Amino acid sequence: MTDSIQAPGESPDAADHGAAPAGKYDADIDRLFSAGGPLAPAVGSFSPRRSQTEMAKAIAQAIFDQKTLIAEAGTGTGKTFAYLVPALLWGGKTIVSTGTKNLQDQLFLRDIPTVRAALRAPVSVALLKGRSNYVCHYHLERTMQNGRMTSRDDIGHLREISRFIKMTTSGDKAELAKVPENASIWNLVTSTRDTCMGAECQYYQDCFVMKARREAQQADVVVVNHHLFFADVALKDTGVAELLPSANTIIFDEAHQLPDTATLFFGQTVSTSQILELCRDVLAEGLAHARGGADWAKVVTVVEKAARDLRLTFPQDIMRMSLAQITPSSDFFPALATVKEHLAAMIGVLEEQAARAETIEQVRVRAVELAQSLDGWKADGKGKMVEGDEAVLWVEAFSSSLQLHKTPLSIAPIFNNQREGTPRSWIFTSATLAVKNDFKHFSNQMGLTGEPAQTWPSPFDYEQQGLLYVPSGLPDPNAVGYTDAVVDCALPVIEAAGGRTFFLCTTNRAVKHVAERLRKDFADRGLEYPLFVQGERGRTELLDSFRSAGNAVLVGSQSFWEGVDVRGDALSLVIIDKLPFAPPDDPVLAARIDVMEKQGMNGFMHHTLPEAIINLKQGAGRLIRDETDRGVLMICDPRLISKSYGKRVWQSLPPFKRTRLQSDVIDFFKPAAP
Repeated sequence: MTDSIQAPGESPDAADHGAAPAGKYDADIDRLFSAGGPLAPAVGSFSPRRSQTEMAKAIAQAIFDQKTLIAEAGTGTGKTFAYLVPALLWGGKTIVSTGTKNLQDQLFLRDIPTVRAALRAPVSVALLKGRSNYVCHYHLERTMQNGRMTSRDDIGHLREISRFIKMTTSGDKAELAKVPENASIWNLVTSTRDTCMGAECQYYQDCFVMKARREAQQADVVVVNHHLFFADVALKDTGVAELLPSANTIIFDEAHQLPDTATLFFGQTVSTSQILELCRDVLAEGLAHARGGADWAKVVTVVEKAARDLRLTFPQDIMRMSLAQITPSSDFFPALATVKEHLAAMIGVLEEQAARAETIEQVRVRAVELAQSLDGWKADGKGKMVEGDEAVLWVEAFSSSLQLHKTPLSIAPIFNNQREGTPRSWIFTSATLAVKNDFKHFSNQMGLTGEPAQTWPSPFDYEQQGLLYVPSGLPDPNAVGYTDAVVDCALPVIEAAGGRTFFLCTTNRAVKHVAERLRKDFADRGLEYPLFVQGERGRTELLDSFRSAGNAVLVGSQSFWEGVDVRGDALSLVIIDKLPFAPPDDPVLAARIDVMEKQGMNGFMHHTLPEAIINLKQGAGRLIRDETDRGVLMICDPRLISKSYGKRVWQSLPPFKRTRLQSDVIDFFKPAAP
């Protein structure tokens, strides 16, 4: 390392330097990312990429200036190294937040150790997840004692977890591959904000959650995920709040997910399931510690009945409805009043008995918080609430529960409030933040208006490597039989590609229908392509099977549109059934568009269309993942051609050659002449 490189982990101090000279770290970055630099031997496939080097320079400058930067990096740029190198060398205390726990683990276990070793940077790194990811000693012991198991799987899983806790140093359930991440047993052996005993717990000193937080406090670089970051900002429960004051640099990878994640956590949700879970715990604690203090069964039964009756005010299995759409004569309103009334009576009993046990006091606090959330569920005649920031109230019914949501219409003022105070660098990066090189949609959502934004193009030769095919003759996407027409059109193309296809749908219903059709048509045509369908197995298992098959077809919806990396010949065709517009009955979207139109804007052009384009860019990004990849992106939606906004859509996609002829696609897949 040259003497001109500031010591790793040392925080830049803008006050000492004043405004940074342009390109403060440019020479260092050029050397580090050069063919003869330290990254090349550390990464087998490393080769210098101009986009990556220039992006790293911009991030290093933003770190030095303690400024904000919105950085879009085309697929293949190598954005992870572009932000890790300056962060590890000059970022000071750095928080890296990712879109998913999978990417979080990849950064912590693979990418950061690689860069740290290459740079010989003496920085310490910690991984911090939400408390539901760590085994809780107290709840594990309690579950083993009272045996609330509902299946044979639970018993076997519990045995594995009890062995695991004796060997693990982190308590992170991701380390225990023998127990599936979604196994029901995890709910019984992990804590929540409501059920954690805190400093009163006998296992407090050994607590894995507290250990992870202590390590994060001391580390130079902490890896979190967006859910954790915003849950903390909203609830102050994950340890990030303790990290923020000392952080010099915050980096959001997969930043296009931030508006939805922040909206989720800055809102408020109360569900009938939460109420029933509270009742279960009140009964257990009451009988255990204050059996003679009240008729506990009677106390909880009336609340449980009221919660179930509230769910039954909506007959449909699954639906979403804003408060404004619920008729004033609906049973919902009196049923909600009954829940509040009986919950208040239960709180009264708990207050009388709380002194008998710490756990009774705990359930009392939970009950009070639930009651406060329900009290907040009051609205004006239009179903909107104004409490500083406008919010929309809406209900979501599932087969056995009802959720009451209060969602802010804009997170910009709330997020801006979080960014005020101590000067620090904020980096927002993703492959999909702009619409035709315009960042307004993302920056307006996040309250980043006026902040610098830049795009670094992909190093891939899209014109040679890919083909955009929009078939002709398909009906309107809302027409009856549209999905069948799409499958009819897709079959010859799938055959030409030899399988090797992602068939991405905008709805779960379409996934099911496409899978049924392909299963039948493959059999009828004698096509022996393995067919994998979202929901039939876990996402990771499906992807591993798809890669190893080499000629498979995978049908999926939203979870396969992003964060999926299949390189090489296994994936050569991506079919997208429709432009991914949000469902028009989405209550939050409807309310946001309503506000925009009152301000004189066009809700479709300013919100719905940019959202769909960013989503489509993610789906399209599955196709070309490497310099040697070749493939066809088939977008079946005729609106791409027939509507005036279609040009804006395809101009935001990678610059593939374009065709409407099936024969061009068949030719594309023919082997090159020797």
